[in-house]
Amino acid sequence: MVSKTQQVLHPYSVRIETPTGKSTALPHALLTPKQAEELQAEFKRLAQDAGVKGARINVQRATADDYEKVIHEAKACLRNALAKAA
Repeated sequence: MVSKTQQVLHPYSVRIETPTGKSTALPHALLTPKQAEELQAEFKRLAQDAGVKGARINVQRATADDYEKVIHEAKACLRNALAKAA
């Protein structure tokens, strides 16, 4: 059971697109739905402050296939961290 103060995190995929058609996908992020909304708003503000028109950010909850990829990447990251710590 989730307490009222604990927020549920979900995996999100994040893709940034420039006006020239270039795009980049960021590593999956674990965010609350509110954080995902705030990320989009912050990106829009940053693009506006930089004078970049037409840049877009696409933040979507990961699908089941993406979720499995996130778990696989998280396990690999943890294994690498343990190996470096040893």
